[in-house]
Amino acid sequence: YSKQLPDIRQLDSFVPITKTKVYANNNELIGEYFSEDRELVKLDQCPKYLINATIAAEDAQFFNHTGINILGIFRAFYKNLLSARIKQGGSSITQQLAKVLFLSAERTYERKIKEALLAIEIERTFQKQEILELYLNQIFYGARSYGIESASRNYFGKHAKNLTIAESATLAGI
Repeated sequence: YSKQLPDIRQLDSFVPITKTKVYANNNELIGEYFSEDRELVKLDQCPKYLINATIAAEDAQFFNHTGINILGIFRAFYKNLLSARIKQGGSSITQQLAKVLFLSAERTYERKIKEALLAIEIERTFQKQEILELYLNQIFYGARSYGIESASRNYFGKHAKNLTIAESATLAGI
């Protein structure tokens, strides 16, 4: 499978899709155009409790693994085996990032293997903070919101840096 994987070095120059903003001569915003409603934020612009809530909800072992959460994968495999179909993914934050950046959303074991291999390579190449920043800026939060800044504005009408603990937990749960 590793021969079929995309080159993760693309992430060195990766720029997520963002809005195009149109301003009048007086600098007043008059329109926004986008296929994905996304505004980028740096990790240090996010409250610590938002980061903690995201890690708790998505991958409690994020800082302790090298791209894949073996226990999470075995748990999901067991649940899927019991139900005779794929119900759970068991993906780490890095695996989720690999999926949305490089792979399709198809629920197959082949895609899962590729996702795991990509996640390990991403973790070898990038620091945890870089991975988390990419994740928070890339993930879909529903309601046409891609990334934490867009989700914060669309759900709560404020910048991500101003989220409360309860709002952070709500977005992490989405």
